[in-house]
Amino acid sequence: MSEHVVVQLPQQAAAQLFLLFHGVGSTPENLAPLGERLAAEFPQAAVISVAAPDASDFGAGRQWFSVQGVTEANRAARIAATMDRFVATVRSFQELTGAGPERTALVGFSQGAIMALEASLLESAGLLAGRVVSLSGRFAALPERAPAETTLHFIHGDQDGVIAYQHAVDAAERLVALDGDVTADVLPRLGHGVDKRVADLMVERLKGHVPRRIWAQAMAAAQE
Repeated sequence: MSEHVVVQLPQQAAAQLFLLFHGVGSTPENLAPLGERLAAEFPQAAVISVAAPDASDFGAGRQWFSVQGVTEANRAARIAATMDRFVATVRSFQELTGAGPERTALVGFSQGAIMALEASLLESAGLLAGRVVSLSGRFAALPERAPAETTLHFIHGDQDGVIAYQHAVDAAERLVALDGDVTADVLPRLGHGVDKRVADLMVERLKGHVPRRIWAQAMAAAQE
């Protein structure tokens, strides 16, 4: 637990578990303010900002997989090579807090979102989390099936120069076609980052009832 940032940890079994996963070259401290917002909104929840396991190739921060020389062709293999560690990390915090998968939400930014999204598609691991919030994230490749029991929320800036928001739009379209449970929001004038609008939307999505096929805002933003 020493490298992770424990934002909130109830003394008894947590009503919910929020795990935050930072981007490559970053640290769990960077997402701690987002975790504090979740703690304020969900006082009975455990909120932990998780440290990725490896030192970043960038010389600072941490990573789940290297992005040096990463391509569309090799990204999936790099994710697969580290996925067991990601799943084990989630399971360990579920055991620690007493919150099962159905009460777990994975909130990832950039590479953290990539890991969380890909984990939602695993069949061998069983249900890992009831919710995944992708902030400026993407799938390695468009999914061939939708998660059966996991709701996916995409929040992305239309000025993102690192991971284009079109990835979120395309994923939402594909998941809708596959009868997935998904929301997608594209925010104007937002780059590769998190602002108050992102935090507000995250809370709104996590608190609200999630109807299927909610992707009109993403499509509207894409057509502007």
